[in-house]
Amino acid sequence: MLKAYKFRLYPNKTTSERMQWVLDRCRELYNAALQERKEAYKYAGKSLSKFEQMRSVTEIKADIRLEYQDIGSHVLQDVIKRLGKAFDRFFQRVKVGETPGYPRFQGRNRYESFCYPDTSGWKIEGKILHLTKMGDIKIKLHRSMIGKIKTCTIKREGEHWSVVFACEVKTSSKLADSDESVGIDLGVSHLATLSTGDTIDNPRHVRKGEKKLARLQRSLARKKRGSHRRKKVVKQVAKAHRKVRHQRADFLHKASRHLVNLYGLMVFEELQPANMSKRAKPKQDASGAYLLNGGSAKSGLNKSIQDAGWNQFVQYCSYKAEDAGRTVVQVNPRYTSQICSGCGAIKKKELSERWHSCDCGTERDRDHNAALNILRLGRSQQVLYSRVSGGSLVEAVGL
Repeated sequence: MLKAYKFRLYPNKTTSERMQWVLDRCRELYNAALQERKEAYKYAGKSLSKFEQMRSVTEIKADIRLEYQDIGSHVLQDVIKRLGKAFDRFFQRVKVGETPGYPRFQGRNRYESFCYPDTSGWKIEGKILHLTKMGDIKIKLHRSMIGKIKTCTIKREGEHWSVVFACEVKTSSKLADSDESVGIDLGVSHLATLSTGDTIDNPRHVRKGEKKLARLQRSLARKKRGSHRRKKVVKQVAKAHRKVRHQRADFLHKASRHLVNLYGLMVFEELQPANMSKRAKPKQDASGAYLLNGGSAKSGLNKSIQDAGWNQFVQYCSYKAEDAGRTVVQVNPRYTSQICSGCGAIKKKELSERWHSCDCGTERDRDHNAALNILRLGRSQQVLYSRVSGGSLVEAVGL
C-alpha cells in the first residue's frame, strides 16, 4: 500500500521564487497541452494520447522553450500524465452516463503542485531537502517515514510550501483484534453519536472563526483590485481559512484514531453532504409572488453541515482502519432515525423532535436510537457478505 507523509518546508526568498517559477512553467505546459488536445479534436477529429504529448515535450524543451531545460524532464512529463489522468476520469464518468465538466485550464491559484515521479532530482540530508537547480530547503521532519519513497511532490498552500512523500509500505500497522462494534450517527449538534450512548462533540471551527473571517472579507471588499493592500488582505483571508482547515483536520484525525483503536467494526451512514447542503428551493404562489421558504434557516444548517466535515471524518476512519486491520461499513440511511431500535416499528418524527419515544417503552435520544439502527444494519450487511463469500448464499440465489 502507499502511504503519504506531508512535511512543512521553510525556503528562503530566492528558493521560494525559484519554486514558484517552476510551478508557473508547469502550469503553462499543462494549459498548452490541454489546448493542443482541444484543437486536435476540433480541427482534425483526432484524440491525442499522453504518450504522443510526452514525446513532443522533448522537442519543445530543445528548440522552442529553452527555459524548460532548467526543469527536470521527468517533472515536465508528470505534468502531461496529470492531464492524461484528468481526461481518463472525464471519459470514465461519461461512459457511466454522468455529465462531468470538461478538463479546464488552470489559473495561477488552481495549479499548486509539481511532482518528482521518481527518486532523482531531490534528496534529504538531515533536516535539509535538496532540489536540483533550486537549492537547499529547510524541512521539518516531525515524524519518521516508513517504506520506500516513490514520489516527491512540492505543494504551495497560500504563502506556505510543503512536501509530500508517497511511500510504498509492505507491512501494515495492524492492531490487536477487537470484537467491539459501534454504530455512528453523524450530526450537527454532536459530530457523532455512538451506539454505546457516547458522543463526540462538534467543535464548530468555522462558527468560532467566522467573525474574524467576516471582518477580513469586509476589508478585502474595500480594497482596490490589483493594489498591494488588496494582495496583503488576500493573504490574511487565506491564512484564516487555512487555520480553520487545519483545526478541523487535526480534530478529525484524533477522533478517528480514537475510534479505530477501540472498535473492530465501525458502521456509518452513507450520507451525501453535497446534496444535503443545497440551498432551499424558491416557493411561489399562483400570482408568481415569492413566499417564505425557510432559506435563512437552511443556509445556517448548510454551513453547519459543511463545518462538521462528515465525509472527511469517514475518510480518515476508513484509511486508518484499513491500515490497522479494522473494518468500516457504510449503510443506507433510509429510516434509521424513524425506526425504533427496540421493536422495529416505524415512529415518524420531524427533524425538530430530538427524543425517540415508542409504544414498546423504548425511550432514547433520537441520535442514539439511529446509531443503534445503523449498527444493526452494519452487522446484517457483514453477515450477508460473509455468507456470499462462503458460497452458501451464492448457490441459494443462483449467482
